[in-house]
Amino acid sequence: MKVLISGAGIAGLALAHRLGTLGHEVVVVEQAAGPRTSGYMIDFFGPGYDAAERMGVLPRLLDLGYRVAEAAYVDARGRRVAGLRFDRMARAVNGRLVSVMRPDIERAFREDLPAGVALRFGARVVGVEDGEAEVRVRLADGSAVSGDLLVGADGVRSTVRRLVFGDGHVRYLGFHTAAFTFDDPAVHALVAGRFCVTDTVGRQVGFYGLRDGRVAAFTVHRTPSPDLPADPRAEIVRAYGSLGWVVPRALARCPEDVYYDQVAQVELPRWSSGRVVLVGDACGAVSLLAGQGASLGIGGAYVLSEHLDDLAAYERAWRPVVVEKQQVARSGARWFLPASPWRLRARRVAMRLSALPGVDRVVATSLVGKPVRLG
Repeated sequence: MKVLISGAGIAGLALAHRLGTLGHEVVVVEQAAGPRTSGYMIDFFGPGYDAAERMGVLPRLLDLGYRVAEAAYVDARGRRVAGLRFDRMARAVNGRLVSVMRPDIERAFREDLPAGVALRFGARVVGVEDGEAEVRVRLADGSAVSGDLLVGADGVRSTVRRLVFGDGHVRYLGFHTAAFTFDDPAVHALVAGRFCVTDTVGRQVGFYGLRDGRVAAFTVHRTPSPDLPADPRAEIVRAYGSLGWVVPRALARCPEDVYYDQVAQVELPRWSSGRVVLVGDACGAVSLLAGQGASLGIGGAYVLSEHLDDLAAYERAWRPVVVEKQQVARSGARWFLPASPWRLRARRVAMRLSALPGVDRVVATSLVGKPVRLG
């Protein structure tokens, strides 16, 4: 079978890897000019971890990943006020957890693509013609490519979804997020080996120390408008500029080409139509609040690869998994980023209680959610 994949992100590359290994002819078109280098650190576990192991990519992910000691919440002077040890969360998933930068997950799959996969950057999809014998994809440069199946793996703002299933389907969750890396040896020394997060209301900034000496920064803040700012860097400075600790140093080093997006989920009544099907965030974005978007993208790609001849079966198998994770994310939003001082204090208490024997496993299990079997 010849499969066209729109999107060279995590889900698209994972699917291309799996289908190429199975002997299918695969063409991946990606509108970006090249591999993305921006993105945040991900706690990688669950179905994607299992799928990556089956596909032989897990050793590379472990090599690129990090073993973080804890997520530490700090006050305006950098003093630890609460935290969650990662070894407790790791025990809840039998040690099958690693922290890894999002671009490095893509890198691991991209480096290992089989020979039967063609990867085309700078190829923007502008039209889809779904016929009885084949599906034809028109590109912005005037060229076209045809195949037996088109997979939209092009994220929350999926062009394929818009062209085939119509506009809408995005549920805004009330947050904006950003991520960037910067050089600062002093900040790196403070956060190395930990994920340090500001213990603040309505907005927070987190930091990881990377092995190359850089610091990875992650931000999220509440805002009623889903509209993205014309100048993301200026908005980041405005939203977080009054925070203490090392935040001002980080903002001074924030680049102009910073990653910035809204926090949203994708919901639509069906994932396939004719010779077109969606995978990953394009059909079931769970948002960073769920913390498993990359894992679900890889897991969903693996499940789809097993059901190319029955797309309805793919959706029956995978939709319940996505829906459950989306519900967990929405219900936990108030604790992910507290909107009031009393909720912030309640989160601190919950973090401290999580250190107690027995309670730690309950808390960790609630964070990772129900186990998922790939079959």
